[in-house]
Amino acid sequence: MRRVTLFLNGSPKNGKVVAVYGTLSDLLSVASSKLGIKATSVYNGKGGLIDDIALIRDDDVLFVCEGEPFIDPQTDSKVPEGLSGSHTDWLTLNVGGRYFTTTRSTLVNKEPDSMLAHMFKDKGVWGNKQDHRGAFLIDRSPEYFEPILNYLRHGQLIVNDGINLLGVLEEARFFGIDSLIEHLEVAIKNSQPPEDHSPISRKEFVRFLLATPTKSELRCQCANLQGVKMLCSNAEGASLKQCNFEDPSGLKANLEGANLKGVDMEGSQMTGINLRVATLKNAKLKNCNLRGATLAGTDLENCDLSGCDLQEANLRGSNVKGAIFEEMLTPLHMSQSVR
Repeated sequence: MRRVTLFLNGSPKNGKVVAVYGTLSDLLSVASSKLGIKATSVYNGKGGLIDDIALIRDDDVLFVCEGEPFIDPQTDSKVPEGLSGSHTDWLTLNVGGRYFTTTRSTLVNKEPDSMLAHMFKDKGVWGNKQDHRGAFLIDRSPEYFEPILNYLRHGQLIVNDGINLLGVLEEARFFGIDSLIEHLEVAIKNSQPPEDHSPISRKEFVRFLLATPTKSELRCQCANLQGVKMLCSNAEGASLKQCNFEDPSGLKANLEGANLKGVDMEGSQMTGINLRVATLKNAKLKNCNLRGATLAGTDLENCDLSGCDLQEANLRGSNVKGAIFEEMLTPLHMSQSVR
């Protein structure tokens, strides 16, 4: 059995001794667990990338990273004092428990007015807290932070599958990455499915209606309900504004005996519709086309029929107490409402 000592990339401290077995992927998995990072590659002490586990010898010292270039721990630990404030310093961030290694210039140069730039522009000014490994602590989501860091590195918005763009947008707003916010808003808009304005069939509507609880609000505004059959249905309080009940083939919509109390059907096309003995008390039928409609025995108490076209409509035996018939398109004859 071989054993090796693992260090974080660029760090000569807090190493972990582990056993080497299986494949290189197995070693990376162990390294991720031991060092608390998402390990993707391993280097030897001279910066050589190890791509085969057979290249590892007993008691080797290896450096693990998350995809960033190799950082020589000896060079990094001997930075001249006069360069300690340089914008090319390498530093490590602990974002929500996940480690990211980057340069100060990456965090500062692209978005100089962002929160990240202010945090790392000058050492010690912001008072950043560091963990036991020296990584700067940032209490944010690492999944949403990673696309932001990559954007600062190369200027391109790349988001892996399964990452919610809305989460990345909120992180961009939090850190003040203004140039990225617009890109994310466009990406979110483009990811939305196009609105479906295709009409539903009569069968689909009836199935939907039957599945709706009696206490739930029902909205079918601007729906295409050509020739629909809803005999004795209960649509009390439903919103059916600007719906089309007219079938070009001549099939008449049938809502005979339906409970339509308080329904809003304003502006709907209902030529020849059958509303015989239906209940339309307190309903809104303003500006509806009810030419040739059957409203015999219908309860129209307090119903707003202003602006409606009731030419040749049958209102015999209907209850029109308190109904509003203002601004009618055609005059309402007594023969239409008397038995």
